[in-house]
Amino acid sequence: MKSILVVEDDEMLGAGLCYNLELEGFKTTLVQSFEEAGKKIEEKSWEMVILDVNLPDGDGFSLAKKIRLKDRTPLIFLTACDLDDDILKGFELGADDYITKPFNIKIVIKRINAVFRRTEASRKELFICGNLEIDFEKRTATKNEKPLVLTPTEFKLLQLFCKNPGKVLTRKMLLESLWDNEGNFVDEHTLTINVSRLRSKISDDTFAYIKTIYGMGYEWTGEKDA
Repeated sequence: MKSILVVEDDEMLGAGLCYNLELEGFKTTLVQSFEEAGKKIEEKSWEMVILDVNLPDGDGFSLAKKIRLKDRTPLIFLTACDLDDDILKGFELGADDYITKPFNIKIVIKRINAVFRRTEASRKELFICGNLEIDFEKRTATKNEKPLVLTPTEFKLLQLFCKNPGKVLTRKMLLESLWDNEGNFVDEHTLTINVSRLRSKISDDTFAYIKTIYGMGYEWTGEKDA
């Protein structure tokens, strides 16, 4: 159960937000002041902090600085301050999202879940593109949440493409990258076969992913009909 610290001086609004978050399976703690929030942040690590900018005894921007000095806890500003300068300042301080009041609670929950997904993907070295999820650390990949069976060469190719989106990878570059530490050689014909097999496993009517740049090599696009 993910723990969320909600810093909101409007007791009714904060209680309502916490109630809805707990219905979604989150564990919440509500505080209403800068001082209380500072103590809670020092006491333990939180999996997310939702923070109002205007607090009775301080401002949320200063609190955000304090949080960022400690760690990279996901941080969302939830505030009536909708001026561009305030929003930009929030992101400059490391906010993962900035939601203005009044808000739709269903949209807030969607955005909270989106921040968690991005954070977890970053921590796990998880690459998400279209209907693919690739875990470089575990060397696994899924398509539409179903496991893909890839050979070591196919996975290495996939990793090269994913880490170089929008760049043309020449056949020479790919051949050099696929040459392993034991000197096992991958020739032009083998490269063509492996790219073709990889395409057949990851592509569909919506995502082609790998675009052939004739006379040069390949490019990772993630687009339809590449």
